[in-house]
Amino acid sequence: MPTILVGMGRIRYFSTVLGELGEMLVFISPLTLLPLPVAVIFQEWEMFVPLAIVPALFFCSGILLNYLPRKKEDVRFSAALCSVALVWLAFALISCIPFLMVLDISLSDALFEAMAGWTGTGFSLLTNYDTLPESLLFWRTYMQWIGGLAVISLSLTIAFRSGLDKSSLFRAERRAERILPSVIANGKEIWAVYILLTVISVGLIMMARVPLWDALNLALSAISTGGFIPKYGGILYYQNPFLEFVLIPVMILGSTPFTLYYMTYRSRKISFFSEEQVRLLFIFLIFGALLVIADLIFLAGFSVEQSLRQGIFMTAAAISTTGFQNGNPHLYPSVTVVFLTMLIFIGGASGSTAGGIRLSRIALGYRGIIWWFKRVFVRSRVLVPFKYEGRNVPVEVAEPELSKSMLVIILSVITVFIATMLVLQVHIISFGLTDLIFDIVSALSSCGITTGYVNPSMPLLSKWVFIVVMWVGRLEVIPVFVLIMGLVRGSD
Repeated sequence: MPTILVGMGRIRYFSTVLGELGEMLVFISPLTLLPLPVAVIFQEWEMFVPLAIVPALFFCSGILLNYLPRKKEDVRFSAALCSVALVWLAFALISCIPFLMVLDISLSDALFEAMAGWTGTGFSLLTNYDTLPESLLFWRTYMQWIGGLAVISLSLTIAFRSGLDKSSLFRAERRAERILPSVIANGKEIWAVYILLTVISVGLIMMARVPLWDALNLALSAISTGGFIPKYGGILYYQNPFLEFVLIPVMILGSTPFTLYYMTYRSRKISFFSEEQVRLLFIFLIFGALLVIADLIFLAGFSVEQSLRQGIFMTAAAISTTGFQNGNPHLYPSVTVVFLTMLIFIGGASGSTAGGIRLSRIALGYRGIIWWFKRVFVRSRVLVPFKYEGRNVPVEVAEPELSKSMLVIILSVITVFIATMLVLQVHIISFGLTDLIFDIVSALSSCGITTGYVNPSMPLLSKWVFIVVMWVGRLEVIPVFVLIMGLVRGSD
């Protein structure tokens, strides 16, 4: 009898999870229609059906999942997290269909491309870009743009359930843990900002004498801190230093909290540097660029011009977790590769399109360490306040938040370790361990800068390891671990 009850509880639990997934699929389906007009504009009629299948499958599968019996009024937060993990997996599985139908590639390669798209990772296994349909290349970039918008809305939804949240703007309804209503409520003010910044980015990029179509694709990729480019060879295809220069502020815009743009508009005054994450972002960018430039000049023997060009751009791409690169880290000194790995692992700000463990956790962890040492040197009865963003936070709020931040960091490190061991166990690589770890951290942080290990000839297991790492990393680890625990232990 207990076994039957546990089984019934698990069925009800995952009916709720799948129902939440269905709502998200229905919601996203209209957004995936945009590549169809692109196929018409370029008269790529053979692409119409493959691209039309995606929104059709999103909508139909979402409707079917919505018919599952569930209680909408009371959804556990664990069920909401499980649905989030499944959403990104479903996005990638459905979105890989055009690649399978049009290109002569395997399911693994197609899923790798789609997962890199939805997670905003600049890795790609495709070659011969000149022969690929423009609408398919646009679909890759557009996936990153929608995925960036979804990540912003989702991160705001989860962040505002935190006891550290002090903003009344974008606050979600907390009576239930349903993700979609909260995403819509938190995101609707942000979406207009996201679109406006994309338009501004197109104008900036066109100043570098880049054609409109290329500028649009570059803007979609840069503001979403993605990294896909519709040209083989990436940024180096253009051989345009001024283009690299104008892309740096776009990448920084994408890795800055989007709430700040809206709050600046509302208050009619610039308040960016009042945010600790923004100050940290520029500290890492400026001092990181200086260190990388010095390494390239004095350790790698690069010219001053080449060191400046690559040092500034690669540092900005690393801390913003954008997959653009105008140099090959495989040719850099090991100490430089390790430093760039650290920047990629940290990533951009919470509430932005950037990946990584996020600057908010770095700030919170630093303050937590200082707070802990202060308490060590006082008597147990003395109350040492925890300060965050200029205000005192109660101990009962600070300690759980610090624990959650440390948990994400620890699980991220464990993920990198497991992925590295899996690749090394089955593949004797010609790359150094530093280069391999760099690419795995790049996948975990939704970056996509590569030393060269990620390529079409990499082993099948390595491709699947990177698919899983991209999925886990984009969702900041916790939702995927909760899904695994739910599958193993059930809802009890």
